[in-house]
Amino acid sequence: MTDFQKYVQRYLDNIPSEDWLEELKISGEKTADLYSKLSEEQSHLAYDEGKWTLKELLLHLSDTERVFQYRILAFARGDQNELPGFDEELYAKNSFANARSLQSLLEEYKLIRKSSQILLETFNTAALSNIGTANGNQISVETIGKLIVGHNIHHLNIIEERYLPNL
Repeated sequence: MTDFQKYVQRYLDNIPSEDWLEELKISGEKTADLYSKLSEEQSHLAYDEGKWTLKELLLHLSDTERVFQYRILAFARGDQNELPGFDEELYAKNSFANARSLQSLLEEYKLIRKSSQILLETFNTAALSNIGTANGNQISVETIGKLIVGHNIHHLNIIEERYLPNL
């Protein structure tokens, strides 16, 4: 197994059922529910020095999902251009998430998730099977969709383990 396959698998292993499209919806609802219960003050919590605040983490989920949406769209439509990777730390550093209201970040997240659901639900089996290259690695549309789910659940787990005990 390559390093990339190991990277992907660690996220795919987070998906609790085979119905990943349903899990996309469920993980989005869980994330929105969790964040809707936070106060503005709580959303500025970072569990350790140099770690993202809860606001930065939420925007990280949105940014990552947007990048994945573009890859999904490009590959589903047959685009064979290699797409670049992205530096999540650079994105977070330049996000200005902490200057925004929690409500605005949550609204953005919910809209992005709804957009992902609509996009992915429109594809047939052939489109989901399309493969493209991103960040030097070949990956299918379906796998990227599953990565959205597994990545989100990964961060929900981190929130529950490292952030919530400190609130």
